[in-house]
Amino acid sequence: MVVVSYIPITTEAQRTHRLHREESSILSNTASQREFLPAAGRDVFLPLYDPLVSLMGFGRAAEDLIDEANIERGHSVLDLGCGTGTLILMLRRRYTGVVVIGLDPDAKVLQRASNKFKRAGMSVQLDLGFSDQLPYEEKSFDRVFSSFMFHHLDEQERERTAREVLRVLKPTGTFHLLDFVADPAKDGFWDRLIESHALMKTNTDERLLQLIGRAGFTNVTKVKEGSMLFGLMRTSYFRASV
Repeated sequence: MVVVSYIPITTEAQRTHRLHREESSILSNTASQREFLPAAGRDVFLPLYDPLVSLMGFGRAAEDLIDEANIERGHSVLDLGCGTGTLILMLRRRYTGVVVIGLDPDAKVLQRASNKFKRAGMSVQLDLGFSDQLPYEEKSFDRVFSSFMFHHLDEQERERTAREVLRVLKPTGTFHLLDFVADPAKDGFWDRLIESHALMKTNTDERLLQLIGRAGFTNVTKVKEGSMLFGLMRTSYFRASV
């Protein structure tokens, strides 16, 4: 089932974030033809996705990411690569009066996210689409989040995504990125295993800082670092201003 703009939030949000019919048609068609890496690697593993990321420590990492964003009442927030909606659920439970929209290219995970929100009694807008072709107007959002999504993208997709995030952020907006990062200085078995993933090799602190800066952001900083999977996987948190 294709999921596009499930539920409009308010009249103002509809005006700001609505997908034009022509854009929705193009986006849905593009998403159905373009290849992407599913959140769980393979669709058959999707039922295990939430328990697995919970075991890895996603909840604590996501809380730290949200803490850095200084979200205020009335803010509009976009979650790129929202997956099954765990980060959105945390945002909605933590903040009232905040509009949160999720975008993902995988209709199956969006359906699972929709079911999750229905069980929680929440109305959330979920859009089918890609991070480097955002179907939103310029200066639409106060905050944009990306958690554990960038390492799925190749270098050109990362570049386009960063430029698209800058385009849809308001002049006072900020971009908050959390991802696994490779460390070329380390040469242990686990480090070599992680870096054997072709896209992870280029997902280093230095490359990500340079990439976001080239997109036109200011004050691009690595806020903190952490780890997941019992310390085996290194993570970094980044913040960038418009």
